[in-house]
Amino acid sequence: MRVYLPCTLPALARAVETGELGPAPLTGYAVTPALVEWYASGDTEELEYVALTEAARASLRMLAADLADGVHAAPRRVVVAAEVADGAIQANADVEEKGRVRVAEPVPLAKVAAVHVDDEYAVADVKAAVAALPDADGGDDDARFVVDGAEAHELMWYATQEIPDLLTLDQAGG
Repeated sequence: MRVYLPCTLPALARAVETGELGPAPLTGYAVTPALVEWYASGDTEELEYVALTEAARASLRMLAADLADGVHAAPRRVVVAAEVADGAIQANADVEEKGRVRVAEPVPLAKVAAVHVDDEYAVADVKAAVAALPDADGGDDDARFVVDGAEAHELMWYATQEIPDLLTLDQAGG
């Protein structure tokens, strides 16, 4: 099953060092029966886009957590698309979770199909969205608008052999 795993550039660098995304369990997003039920009119491609979008939202939260922990991370959302064995996946039965799954084991980099990352034009909006998250979570409509500004950017697709080039984005600060 194709699973979209939220990530950051520092976490992707750790995965390259260790050869896997982990430790397990990992939170990911996939086309689950609950997502199909929630988005009844969508085809597979549209449903995969919904899962990718949910993973990008989770990546934004990971960036905020890194910042709160003092970890340097370029303000770019990162989503890793990987093929995961069905037996390693637990789907959430709650339809509100929009395809959220738990991956019970680390994901080897060999199972990564692609990486999706914000381009340079999204950096300012992503940085603003990370700063606005606490207020958006508190119900502030202006802050939610700022967060939505980051979500308006499409993530760029990168092949796995381009991962080393992506990691230079974090070393360069953005």
